[in-house]
Amino acid sequence: MADKINRRGFLKSAGSIGAASLLGVGESFGEPNDVNSVEKDIKPVYPQVPKRVLGKTGLEVSILGLGGVDTLENQIILYKAMEWGINFIDTSPNYSNGNSELGIGRFLKRNPERRKDLIIATKASRSKTVEDIEKQLQGSLERMNTGYIDLYHGLHGLNDPSRLTDEVRDWAKSAKERGLIRHFGFSSHENMAECLKAASKLDWIDALIVHYNFRVMQDPAMQEAMEACFNANIGLIAMKTQGRKQVGELETEADKKLTSHFMERGFSEHQAKLKAVWADKRIASACSKISNTAVMVSNVAAALDKTELTKSDMDEFREYANATCNGYCAGCGNICKGAMPEADYITDVMRYLMYYNGYGEKAEARRLFGELPAEVKERIAKIDYSAAERVCPQGLAIGERMKEAFVKLG
Repeated sequence: MADKINRRGFLKSAGSIGAASLLGVGESFGEPNDVNSVEKDIKPVYPQVPKRVLGKTGLEVSILGLGGVDTLENQIILYKAMEWGINFIDTSPNYSNGNSELGIGRFLKRNPERRKDLIIATKASRSKTVEDIEKQLQGSLERMNTGYIDLYHGLHGLNDPSRLTDEVRDWAKSAKERGLIRHFGFSSHENMAECLKAASKLDWIDALIVHYNFRVMQDPAMQEAMEACFNANIGLIAMKTQGRKQVGELETEADKKLTSHFMERGFSEHQAKLKAVWADKRIASACSKISNTAVMVSNVAAALDKTELTKSDMDEFREYANATCNGYCAGCGNICKGAMPEADYITDVMRYLMYYNGYGEKAEARRLFGELPAEVKERIAKIDYSAAERVCPQGLAIGERMKEAFVKLG
């Protein structure tokens, strides 16, 4: 009984008034960006987030990873992450308008001795050729004030396995030989099962970061592809772990039921979703965008808690996923594109809408939408999407979502 009370108290206090005391006596939320007020000589005085081995890389990464956050203006996030033993950072040249990589660079310039304690992953955003990949890598190295990247996703947002070419393989080998990267992989949030299956047959893919949450884990094809990668000893990292809807800003009865269930178990819904991903032992780390110290404490509390989700808990997630599937795009863009090749932007726009509605990242959603070609934005709300709607496994009202995106993001 004592363990249960302690667990409930710890988890429930993590996102509220108990956060300050968990962060340390005498520290304040009043000046979160004043790095001069933060101890630079970080000592492991707090409980440490557990670690798992990232496949064939042999790297021991914290099960809670620090996702792309504005670390340039919020340096305390990096200091606090390391205090809790969070050593894995997933970033990109574009995250937080570039401030994610720049913030890591500022941290490492002030604390060069801490580079060895961090495992940094970044991506070759929008790269189409190996020349693009090389240019992006050199830019990331400069911005982050580091001589090497631990895990380089040279193919960012991979949705077509044909891009896994011998030319890319040879580039990855060269980058390793030059000491610029330690390991190579790709990120994917569209046609993931197909991309993962292809990766499992290639001995030069070391680790992947994929869109994975309680919704995606219901897909048998995705489970089969992940198992193939796991058996090939390819490291697996989860992103987009919350599975938030593209639609449905108002709370539904299904939402209320899910929240109530996990509050009774002693978790917030957000914490339970992380624990569902960690329950899959194939996943080495779950990356979460930790925008402030209160969110960090809540996530850390979930990572430290040893209570495992029950079959009933997972059934609750399965029931919720089925009840709300028509508000969530699962990223199976090959189906949409097969039905409507002229609308190959559907999955991307759905993702931007998820950032806007589900994650509240309105500026980022608008920025990404704004980068679509002018001719795409011109027709996005005008054409008939019924062909794509007929084949959508989720039953999404794609036409309505495209119109919504045009209004909110255009």
